[in-house]
Amino acid sequence: MLPSQLLDTATVPGTDTEMTLHLRGDIYSIRVNGVELMNNWIYGMDCGLADHGCDALADKDDARVLVGGLGMGFTVARSLSHLGAASRITVAELVPAVVRWNEEVFGELAGHPLRDPRVKVVQADVGRFMRARPNCFDAILLDVDNGPEGLSRKSNDDLYDRKGLDAARAALRPGGVLAVWSLSEDRSFTERMTEAGFRVDEHRIKKRGGRGRQTIFVGRPRAADDPAPARNTSSPRAAPRGRDRKGGRSR
Repeated sequence: MLPSQLLDTATVPGTDTEMTLHLRGDIYSIRVNGVELMNNWIYGMDCGLADHGCDALADKDDARVLVGGLGMGFTVARSLSHLGAASRITVAELVPAVVRWNEEVFGELAGHPLRDPRVKVVQADVGRFMRARPNCFDAILLDVDNGPEGLSRKSNDDLYDRKGLDAARAALRPGGVLAVWSLSEDRSFTERMTEAGFRVDEHRIKKRGGRGRQTIFVGRPRAADDPAPARNTSSPRAAPRGRDRKGGRSR
């Protein structure tokens, strides 16, 4: 097996969390405190978040999309393929090094989506950015951390609690879509989305060359006259807590 080469080290703003970039052969990986978060082989071609999140925007020439979390750029690149020339994508990425790595190190893997004039990157916490922009986006794609079960920042949990989901719903335009990537199934998150006023669909996506499946949650705000489904009062099956880190994840 080829050795892994450390290329760069960064710190997640506001924390003491270390983020590192590695290269083994032709596989780039990003790790958080030594645990692999993403790489370009296992998930590089899997863009279910973009496909499901942007599916309803195919006929909209001037869509406005917010992507939370740049990753390795694959979600942004795939989203661009769904959008017209007048559409715009705003990427909220908290860690400056992740942007730099996309621009200078591995951007070609996703076709350099940050060079597309439809894309704008802001260094920001996506939750705060979203809350300050009500009725602004046709789609919000959240690709932050491991999804509802966080790894790199405890404060990322605020994106996925009721308050965060309310903020996402307020930031959507009429007919908008919230799509959330998750490492695993999470029934309690589906219930939270429903309680926050979303009609929710779940999509399971098989990992490339890996075990298990990712989950894409797609929520569409319910109309005022669309009653919420009855809540399941039985004890939900606990969401898997283990993290399959062999190969990590990447978008």
